[in-house]
Amino acid sequence: MFSIYKRHNNKLYNKLVELSRNKFFYQEIKLSDNFESRILLIFFHLAMIFRIGKKDKNEKKTQEIFDNIFINIEYHIRELGYGDVAVNKKMKILNKIFFDILVNFDKEKNIFDPKKTNLIKKYFLNKENGKNEKINKLANYFFNFKNYCFALDVDSMLNGSINFTYR
Repeated sequence: MFSIYKRHNNKLYNKLVELSRNKFFYQEIKLSDNFESRILLIFFHLAMIFRIGKKDKNEKKTQEIFDNIFINIEYHIRELGYGDVAVNKKMKILNKIFFDILVNFDKEKNIFDPKKTNLIKKYFLNKENGKNEKINKLANYFFNFKNYCFALDVDSMLNGSINFTYR
């Protein structure tokens, strides 16, 4: 009848949101400052964190983090005023996008090499910011983020202790 409420640790989610709000993305690269762009940035950061954390083999913890991140995203979609049906459709689409990013991270070793920016182009290239220079800057950002995360302890990284700054 009564279930035990498990308190969620939102530190990692809050850190991902903070990283996705970096002015570099919107002022220098000129990404659209909207929900979709921020979600994509969150997904790229999270996929990289999961890829690095994969070596730790802590599947239960990463599943809890995944669930928590997607619950928070669902709450924010609801706050935007979407109804139940629209939220479910949007969450299904977002899940597919995230898993596409995650699978591509696993396939390619040097995914942020300027010569291998297909994944970034797929999600961030549009008529507004279609220049290769901007894609390369975005690839460079993620390359630096990846190197920063590899130097961190996996547990502290999964708990949201990421103090990465870029410009």
